[in-house]
Amino acid sequence: MKKLLLTAAIFIAFFTLKLSAQITDPFFEHVDYRGAFGTTDWTSGWTNWNPQNTNYGTPDITVSGDITTNTTWTASHTYLLSGFVYIKSGVTITIEPGTVIQGDKTSKGTLIIEKGAKINAIGTSSNPIIFTSNVAAGSRDYGDWGGIILCGKAQINVPGDSALIEGGPTSYYGGAASPENTDNSGSLKYIRIEYPGVPLQPNQEINGLTMGGVGSGTSVDYVQVSYSGDDSYEWFGGTVSPKHLIAFRGQDDDFDTDYGYTGKLQFLVSLRDPNWADVSGSNGFESDNDASGSTNTPQTKPTFSNVSVFGPKVTSSTSINSNYKRALHIRRNSALNVYNSIFAGFPTGLYIDGTASQGNANSGLLNIENSVIAGMGAFFDVPTGGTWTAGDERAWFLFADRENDTIADNSSLMISDPFNLSAPNFKPLSGSQMLIGSIWYVSGISETGSNVVSKVAIYPNPCKESVNISLTLTESSKVKIELYDISGRLISATKETSMNEGTQEIKINTQDINKGFYFVNISASGNKISQKLIVQ
Repeated sequence: MKKLLLTAAIFIAFFTLKLSAQITDPFFEHVDYRGAFGTTDWTSGWTNWNPQNTNYGTPDITVSGDITTNTTWTASHTYLLSGFVYIKSGVTITIEPGTVIQGDKTSKGTLIIEKGAKINAIGTSSNPIIFTSNVAAGSRDYGDWGGIILCGKAQINVPGDSALIEGGPTSYYGGAASPENTDNSGSLKYIRIEYPGVPLQPNQEINGLTMGGVGSGTSVDYVQVSYSGDDSYEWFGGTVSPKHLIAFRGQDDDFDTDYGYTGKLQFLVSLRDPNWADVSGSNGFESDNDASGSTNTPQTKPTFSNVSVFGPKVTSSTSINSNYKRALHIRRNSALNVYNSIFAGFPTGLYIDGTASQGNANSGLLNIENSVIAGMGAFFDVPTGGTWTAGDERAWFLFADRENDTIADNSSLMISDPFNLSAPNFKPLSGSQMLIGSIWYVSGISETGSNVVSKVAIYPNPCKESVNISLTLTESSKVKIELYDISGRLISATKETSMNEGTQEIKINTQDINKGFYFVNISASGNKISQKLIVQ
């Protein structure tokens, strides 16, 4: 192993580059494809693409009001939710595989899991749990009933760390004086939620699946929300980290993140109906730090990987509802991360809206990498607020290090049949470029969330005989630097060295290293970040 020459020097000047890190969190499966699907269709067996014409039987048990003792719902009965049904703190509701629960249309039946309560609704791939409308087959509609609301004790960025959940229920979410980011609200697995989502009034909506302050101890996996009258999924703060989510023919946004949500998500797919959109403007992603775009912490910063969003525009000539807007609308000081993903078929692809979110993009807090925007009316919105002007969004997205791309038409993605509203097939065809090229060295993710390293500059980059690394530390730290090649093989490393708070400069000798791409990994008091380096 070649010894690195490490010398401390007086800081003279630096320029800030985007921080990056390898995604080593075991939550993320390091697949080799972009989008939500490789060669396996994980929707097979448990989903329903035609719930309108499915006969779910007649409820024989009506449930209303508060549930105050541990309760089990079984597949031998069909349940009717009448009005707001609250699972109270300390209570666990268990739902067996194959159970059908219908939401009453007249009273807008809704299931609310309050802080301190749990729902264990674990279906199977052959026997899912079904939440649906009580309206007869053939007559069901968007927003027939409320949906499912989970309230937890994890941190949110509302002052006081407590807020009343939207939509009318009397339940609060957030950790208040004692937030628990690992809070456990139970498990949802192999669940279908059909015809939910009640927009009672502006900014007071019940979504298909609402998660307020839900902690990382909660498991959400294999969930299909279909025909939601509002957002299919919305997160209000919290740390819950779902996988395998489907948003099918929703009316408003597919995936909406607010109030300091910082969870991780992988394998998400959405498909839109060209004829249905919400008057508020329908998007694939909508993300805010909060309603006013404040600097409240924690900042909204979820991490998405392997997402496929298929909007209403199958081709450029497809007629769509005029309320459709963007595949990604990132605004109000949001700083989300998106990697290895596909966004196809919206009027506009990406809009980073306003000074704060544009600043997050410039500083490396907001990242979109190794992702594709395809088949859009326009790939990028023209900013009307903030500091960016026409062309800046395009330049940011297509900056070479981000490894993003724009594709003129959806067919060039070579996805089997993703816009089929009755039997979609989201798997890439053989030879599709979506089957290759995923990256797992990506910018903006800290393994521990520490802010020990506030700034990094690497120069010159590309380098020849040596490279300078400028670090600004927020506290005295033990620092170690490792050099990896593009395959992840460790090339060399320094000894762990104590460094003082402030800016330090390190010089690394690269004259004996082969030309090519490398990653400089920096460890400081347990925080790890990584930056690409080119040796010429």
